[in-house]
Amino acid sequence: MDADEDTTPDRRDVQRTKVLRNAKIITPARTSIIHCTVQNITGGGACLKLANTYGLPPSFELTFEHGRTRRACRVVWCTHDQLGVAFVEEAAACNDGR
Repeated sequence: MDADEDTTPDRRDVQRTKVLRNAKIITPARTSIIHCTVQNITGGGACLKLANTYGLPPSFELTFEHGRTRRACRVVWCTHDQLGVAFVEEAAACNDGR
């Protein structure tokens, strides 16, 4: 076995796409913007790397592609410098009675 091989089993059902794209976390009420890097992404979520995860709210908006893409997110897991987020469906996040 090569030393570069990861022996930890991947529990995900969906294949991740490595992207390494700059992004911004926009906190609720737009009180602050935090720069981060999207490490990998799927249709359902992403892994984000940032300087520090301390004090981040459990949900926020993520914007990337120079602001062309904006996704509502909720934190699924975190370490001191990484976050795993799930994308929240806008229809599920907004109940406007329609």
